Amino acid sequence: MNAPETPTAAAPGANTAAAPASLALDGAQRLSDWGLIRATGADARSFLHSQLTQDVESIAGDELRLAGYCSPKGRMLASFLVWAEDADDLLLACSADLLAPVHKRLSMYVLRARCKLVDASGEQALWGLAGTSALQVATDLKPWHLRVDGARRVLRLPDALLEDEPVARAMLVQEAGDPAPAARPLAPAAWAALEARSGVARIVAATQDRFVPQMVNFELVGGVGFQKGCYPGQEVVARSQYRGTLKRRGFLLHGSVAMAPGQEIFHSADPGQPAGMVALAGSLAEGEHDAFAELKIAATQGGSLHLGSADGPALTLGRLPYALPAESA
Repeated sequence: MNAPETPTAAAPGANTAAAPASLALDGAQRLSDWGLIRATGADARSFLHSQLTQDVESIAGDELRLAGYCSPKGRMLASFLVWAEDADDLLLACSADLLAPVHKRLSMYVLRARCKLVDASGEQALWGLAGTSALQVATDLKPWHLRVDGARRVLRLPDALLEDEPVARAMLVQEAGDPAPAARPLAPAAWAALEARSGVARIVAATQDRFVPQMVNFELVGGVGFQKGCYPGQEVVARSQYRGTLKRRGFLLHGSVAMAPGQEIFHSADPGQPAGMVALAGSLAEGEHDAFAELKIAATQGGSLHLGSADGPALTLGRLPYALPAESA
C-alpha cells in the first residue's frame, strides 16, 4: 500500500520545544550512504512479496513503496525504497552499510525461484534534493511516486518538517557517469537532519535487528501491508498491531550536541536502563541537532530525556509531519 498523505501534528510530552531557527534548506547531496539491489526474473515480484513487509506484486510503474525486511522475530534487518523498472525488474534502495549482508541473506532464500539479485550500486548514482531544488524536478509528483526521465528516475519522498513548514525532498537515480544535478551542494548532515525530520525510518548497521516496524512508526508511513500475506516475522508484526497496546514509538528529538544512530537515550525517572535508541540523526547548523528515535511512550509524558546516560546532554521532543495514534498521546 502507498503511504498516506499525513497532517502535521505535535509529538506528545511535557518537554516539547520548537527547534531553533535555521537557514532555508535547498540543494543536492550525493547519497553515498545508500546502495541498490536489482531483482530480475519472472518470479522477482513474488519472491520479494514473500520476503518483505510490503505488497510488491501490485507496485505500478509510477509508484515508490517503502518496505521492511524482518527477522523471524519481527525485528527489522533492513528497510527499502522499492520501485519497478518493468514487470520483471525491480530496484531496492537501502543503507549501503547493510547491502552486502542483506543481499547475501535474501539470496539464500531464492532457491528455485526465477529471481536474480545483484548489487547494482555501481550502475547508478543516488542524489538527495531538498527545498526548491527538489520541487524543480518533482513538483508534479506526490510523495511515494516517481517519474521516468529517460535513464533517470525522479523519486518524490515525503516532506520533512522545519519550524512547522514542509521541506520538499526528492531522490534522483541516474547513471553513475552522468553529471551532478544543477543545484548548490547540500551538507550531508543537513540532508540527514531532513531525513530524521521526515519521520521515515531507514535501518542502518547500528540499528539492525533492534526495532519491530511499529516501534519506528513504519506502518504509519505505509511500510507495512497487513493484507499481503506471510513474510518473515509477519506473525510478530501482526500481533504488535492487533493485540495489546504498543509501548514504544518513533519520536523526533532536538539537542545541542550531535547524535548518531545506535546511541541510547535515557529518562530521568529510570536512569538504570535506556528508554530508547537513536534511529537517524543529522544537524542543520552548529548547535542544532536532530534525531528520529525509538522511545518508550511513557518516557515522553513527563520528566526529561538525555543522550547516552541519565546525566547526559538534555533532549527535547519535536514535531513529526504526521500524527501519532492516540496510544502515544
